[in-house]
Amino acid sequence: MLKVGVFGVGHLGKFHLNNWKEIDGIKLVGFFDPNNENAREVVEKYGLKRFMDEEKLIDACDIIDVITPTNQHFDICMLAVRKGKHVFVEKPITHTLKEGKALVNLVKEANVKLQVGHVERFNPAFLAIKEMSLNPMFIEVHRLAQFNPRGTEVSVILDLMIHDIDIILSLVKSDVKSIAASGVTVMTDTPDIANVRIEFNNGCVANLTSSRISMKKMRKMRLFQKDAYIGIDFLEKKTEIIKLKQPDDTNVFSFDIDTPNGKKTIAIATPSIAPQNAIKLELESFINAIIHNTPTQVSEIDGYLAMEVAHQILEKINSTTILV
Repeated sequence: MLKVGVFGVGHLGKFHLNNWKEIDGIKLVGFFDPNNENAREVVEKYGLKRFMDEEKLIDACDIIDVITPTNQHFDICMLAVRKGKHVFVEKPITHTLKEGKALVNLVKEANVKLQVGHVERFNPAFLAIKEMSLNPMFIEVHRLAQFNPRGTEVSVILDLMIHDIDIILSLVKSDVKSIAASGVTVMTDTPDIANVRIEFNNGCVANLTSSRISMKKMRKMRLFQKDAYIGIDFLEKKTEIIKLKQPDDTNVFSFDIDTPNGKKTIAIATPSIAPQNAIKLELESFINAIIHNTPTQVSEIDGYLAMEVAHQILEKINSTTILV
């Protein structure tokens, strides 16, 4: 039985509590949260012990789940890792690159597991293309959200766009060549809208747009590669694949078109996507990595690389940010 302690039981923290309770082989030991209202609600609803001392909670657990504001990630994670505890930490991994690098090095030395909560990796619409041969050469992303004061202690890059940065880095097996970016500050002291162009050494180009002051929500990614287009709707949990039909393609809608190179058969597939709980999936994958001593699916290095690109974007934006 693995004992889990949770740091931060606000909005997202409660989702984590609900999912930990459903995972076999897990015992929730308690939580730490300085917010008395959050703490009272959790004690009453979950009957979970509130720890007033961070170190005592860490000592009582095998696993620490960190869902605090980003600027608190580093201190909690470092304390837990130094004590030999496994750590799940929400994205972004830390507040600064210096902190991220220090944490990556310590995790390696301590020989513990750390997973970063890039939950879109476990979105069923994304999992539907996991077995495909992917080599995208152009990527278009739109991630739009209605304004919510929660999470605005960081920019829209570290709040929203970092999900897509992480996914793109997992898909494009090439180093970043150049970044161009612009942002607009509207409701907060950091960019609330941003548009970014990332060019990779292999020729792939990714255009990303993120906004947290939109009238409607949107979380879409479009991948273009030789002979195929893949559309992923993370919000609606839908995926569509348009490609040249292969002999082994079945259960697809297809039609012929005339091209300069002759007649081609186009196949359109919409994979069946079963409803899945992405948060539960990522927590279960973390537990499996601990039990079987395998790499975590979103490692501390993955989390650091996504944050490194995010900070490069912020550097570009800081020179062009428009204040409204």
